[in-house]
Amino acid sequence: MSRLLLLLASLVGALAVARPPNVIFILTDDQGWGDAKFAGHPYVKTPNLDRLAKEGTWLRQFYVAATVCSPSRAAFMTGQVPARFGIHGHFADHASNAARSMPDWLDPEVTTLPDLLKQAGYATAHFGKWHLGHGTGAPAPEAYGIDVSKTVNSSGPSLGDEGKEPYFRAKSTALMVDETIRFAKANKDKPFYVNLWTLVPHAALKPTPEQLAVYAELQPKADDPAFGEWTRKYYANAKDLRSQMQVFCASLTDLDTQIGRLLDSLDELGLTNDTLIFFSSDNGPEDYRIGNAANAGVGSAGPLRARKRSMHEGGIRTFGLVRWPGKVPAGRVEENAVVGGVDFLPTIAALAGVKVPANLAADGEDRSALWLGGAATPRRAPLHWEWISGVQGAQDGYQPSPLCVRDGDWKLFVKHDGQGAQLFDIPKDPGEHHDVAAQNPEIVKTLTAKALAWNKALPASPAREKFILGGIVAKTPKKADAKPKKTLDRPKIFESWDKNKDGFLAKDEFIPHMGDQADAPARFIRFDQDKDGRLSKDEFVRAGN
Repeated sequence: MSRLLLLLASLVGALAVARPPNVIFILTDDQGWGDAKFAGHPYVKTPNLDRLAKEGTWLRQFYVAATVCSPSRAAFMTGQVPARFGIHGHFADHASNAARSMPDWLDPEVTTLPDLLKQAGYATAHFGKWHLGHGTGAPAPEAYGIDVSKTVNSSGPSLGDEGKEPYFRAKSTALMVDETIRFAKANKDKPFYVNLWTLVPHAALKPTPEQLAVYAELQPKADDPAFGEWTRKYYANAKDLRSQMQVFCASLTDLDTQIGRLLDSLDELGLTNDTLIFFSSDNGPEDYRIGNAANAGVGSAGPLRARKRSMHEGGIRTFGLVRWPGKVPAGRVEENAVVGGVDFLPTIAALAGVKVPANLAADGEDRSALWLGGAATPRRAPLHWEWISGVQGAQDGYQPSPLCVRDGDWKLFVKHDGQGAQLFDIPKDPGEHHDVAAQNPEIVKTLTAKALAWNKALPASPAREKFILGGIVAKTPKKADAKPKKTLDRPKIFESWDKNKDGFLAKDEFIPHMGDQADAPARFIRFDQDKDGRLSKDEFVRAGN
């Protein structure tokens, strides 16, 4: 009898080990790579994010698939680059989407990760921000494999009314965690999957008085070396840094507090060891010069260059924290492996024992072996980006080309015609200070070919055609005898625009001459290399080269 009991016990143990993990995917909004205490932020208090890092693995070279929210989120859901669905910017109203040649929502016929997990017996939920399409006619989250939802920016059941509750955003993370805990309790005897996608620290932030009190004595310093070179530029120019940093840190610390409540509840439910938590942000930190974003704009990208809307590291490199006690190594800091948001679907599917259909054209790779402690093996294919939706990189006066590829240690920017290549060795130069294209012509040639081949294989896009024809890529004359484009005498133009003859162009001297008035202020910022609020003749002339 004792042998039979031992056999039964071993069988029960084997079944317990084979249980697929619960998955909670926490996605914050506009949180920078440096916006946590464990990541080196000098002020913010994030004991629970620090706990996740201590109890799990930090993938320090984790990249989202886009520089802004909607396309980044689409890639997490589908395992495919958002350009395959024509999603290259954030979803807005129908008129704005049409003007940018975008659909109004993610196609509900596309296979998503919740679809796959639901078919495999998972209970699925989405709590928080959606931003994959809303408004008249938009499918609710339930059309994408979601069983239960309480959302913002969607056509599904609402999490609450921000218009009626002045502190709704400040309290929203607590509401999402409440729903997640409730869902976990209801489904504790079966595997479940939850998207917990927060509203903070996206602007505009308005923490409650109680949340602000935590940072009442905060005295930030704009020249604090802990911020890193690129981030200090923004803090040095921001107005009223003290109150903005107080608001930002208070909002992040409440988010952290609510995550702590979730971790404690998993402990109480006995689900901690059965639950994989993945934590990231949808893109880099906001720019304080964007309309309502002054307080959120003090977010930190650490030593990484630029911010949201840029394909530089600060715009697309975010946290990749993974915790699954007993399965994912604790306290591991993985420096070398390049991992993408497009990898999320095939990786979670593999860990859940779910087969990805052969007809699903996933751009990502199964990185489950790496997550579980395996070696940082090279990717089978590069990571690719395309940014054709407005100004990029304007924060530091540098406009990279609209295509980007990360292959091994190398990262290349290039235009759609193969010109204008810039090359960076990311492990050696994570701040992207040094363009080494001239020293590595063969690498430039190889990566340019990969970028152009990838882009050519994407579905046709009116937005891409408009972008190229708009003059970002030089147009080849159709006839051999076509007249070459006249070279502008920019020094002479400068002299004629400089009405007060002070040797500089102010905004009111520059902007009226721009054909595209909507882009004119951003163009002024891009040209203003030293960020003194005016253009010297040298800055104006070099901007045309």
